[in-house]
Amino acid sequence: MTLAFYLLGALAIIGGVITIGAKNAVHAALGLVGTLLSVAGLFATMSASFLAATQVIVYAGAIMVLFLFVIMLLNANQPIAGKDPIPFVRELAGIGAVLLAGAFAIVAFTYKDPRPLAEGAAALRDGSASAVGETLLTHFLLPFEAVSVLLLVAIVGAVALVQRPAPQPDEVPETEALNLPAREEVRA
Repeated sequence: MTLAFYLLGALAIIGGVITIGAKNAVHAALGLVGTLLSVAGLFATMSASFLAATQVIVYAGAIMVLFLFVIMLLNANQPIAGKDPIPFVRELAGIGAVLLAGAFAIVAFTYKDPRPLAEGAAALRDGSASAVGETLLTHFLLPFEAVSVLLLVAIVGAVALVQRPAPQPDEVPETEALNLPAREEVRA
């Protein structure tokens, strides 16, 4: 069981790397599907069948269909070429990565388990839906809502990043580039 846990954890990390490293938005979405399915497998290895099923149905199913509709609607399935639409985006991403790594290091070295494992497992009553819902919406309401806001920000960010830049005035229109007459001349 431990081997399956580590294997699924490695697959989740690989899917995350594919998600952030893919040049094509559809490939990135498929990497995210792989990550979400791996996380569902992680839940299954921990005997949290309700969370595993919810992960597959809601995130790997419904949310990914929504992402793919947005990608296709915005015609974002083309690889990104040219300069970044947002100035200094790489530098800001680097600073954010360093801050995130620092936060993980602080949490890793200062973490103290708030309660023994047996007590936490008893509170969840074997992962039943009512116990998980009660725990999420009472003790963990703020992190639960923070994740929903994070998903909303990710969707808005994805839409902002795939906006096509307006054509520059020095660019030649297609009709002139191909030596084709303009529409008004064809009708006359």
